[in-house]
Amino acid sequence: MGWRFAVSTLGMPGAPLARSVRTAVAHGCEGLEIRAHPDEEVHCGMTSAAAARGLIGDAGLAIACLAGYAKVCAPGPDGPVIAELRALIDLAHELDASAVRVFPGGDGRPHDRIAAVLDDLRAAGTRLLVETHDSHPTGAAARRIVEPIGAPDAVAVLWDALHPWRHGESPIRTREVLGDYLGYFQLKDARAVDPTPLPPGDGEVPLGECAAVLRPWSGWVSLEWEKAWYPAVQPVGTALRAASRWLLTHRP
Repeated sequence: MGWRFAVSTLGMPGAPLARSVRTAVAHGCEGLEIRAHPDEEVHCGMTSAAAARGLIGDAGLAIACLAGYAKVCAPGPDGPVIAELRALIDLAHELDASAVRVFPGGDGRPHDRIAAVLDDLRAAGTRLLVETHDSHPTGAAARRIVEPIGAPDAVAVLWDALHPWRHGESPIRTREVLGDYLGYFQLKDARAVDPTPLPPGDGEVPLGECAAVLRPWSGWVSLEWEKAWYPAVQPVGTALRAASRWLLTHRP
């Protein structure tokens, strides 16, 4: 299968889904990573999931990932976390999304929470992806969350290109420690001392090294352009053009 190219709607905050779809298609994307958030058209509890699924599918796109904000390691009781996970899994099923992204988000014990939704994941035909982020920014740390489940086909890791590198883990090491638990790759660039997003190739993240270790792997490569958090950065089209050049250079 090789790499499949997607873009996250985080780079188009507040945009109607139809506009995000047009942007993805115009830049040669095969998929859309959809931010599931109350501020956006797509969110848990929405009543138009079937229409959204049709809009995306009719454009020839797949939903590469539903980017949720549940925190599997959050402190506190398990119940609210499990409920949020189930809501995201239900939405992913309605949208026909192949994966759900979640965050670590603390030092709590995630394994019972994830195990509680394992049957839901399998029934929905979707995969839970824990991002290398916040409390668990490296591949090694993220693997410690998912490995005890022992089901990489259902629970794996989303490798955000920026965070492991900024925390001292090389791309070679990240790929090595993730092994079969690598489920998704987010293409990002920035400088070591400043996390402000830069178009791929303009920053210091060793994206060439990332490409080299990813070549034998098949899966989604998604541009995450964090314009929702950094509104002054350039429009997503600028980053997409740079991402397309990176893909043209490195895609197997």
